[in-house]
Amino acid sequence: MKKDIILSGVGGQGILSIATVIGRAALEEGLQIKQAEVHGMSQRGGDVQSNLRISSSRIDSDLIPRGGADLIISLEPMEALRYLPWLAADGWVITNTVPFVNIPNYPDAEALQRELASLPHVVALDVDSLAKAAASPRSANMVLLGAAAPFLGLEAGKFEQGIRAIFARKGDAVVEMNLAAFRAGYEQAKKQIR
Repeated sequence: MKKDIILSGVGGQGILSIATVIGRAALEEGLQIKQAEVHGMSQRGGDVQSNLRISSSRIDSDLIPRGGADLIISLEPMEALRYLPWLAADGWVITNTVPFVNIPNYPDAEALQRELASLPHVVALDVDSLAKAAASPRSANMVLLGAAAPFLGLEAGKFEQGIRAIFARKGDAVVEMNLAAFRAGYEQAKKQIR
């Protein structure tokens, strides 16, 4: 088993929480992981990117080569498109469709949606609305994780265990909110890929 994942978004959206849950689930399965340095964290609203590599065998480098990513998981559509050169030909993009307009020359939202729709393997969904309907707007990152889960090669229960472990210190209500968000994203992705 091997999965090379690029996580992207904007500072403050919860990219690190997604990486932590995936990492815990992989370790629970006895897999090896490596994660590259996350960039852009010094500024809330700045771009954030991380390489996460999971494998059943030794991983020599924590950086994913261009054309080598199995997945791009992004909380922001422009950031998803930014990393397309790293995506393998048969790779999938799992992304939020709602722009986080943080720069003056942000691209036209409709143009972004057209470009996403033209990709051969994409699950694009409004994670913000799904999070609000299922649990809380603050759990949009867990909706996105749920949408990516069918592509990660691990059973959904492992991610739920990771969510419980990571959010336990914040109380049962926060754990349940994040589980509900994860499940909403998971169900929505399964509908899109049927």
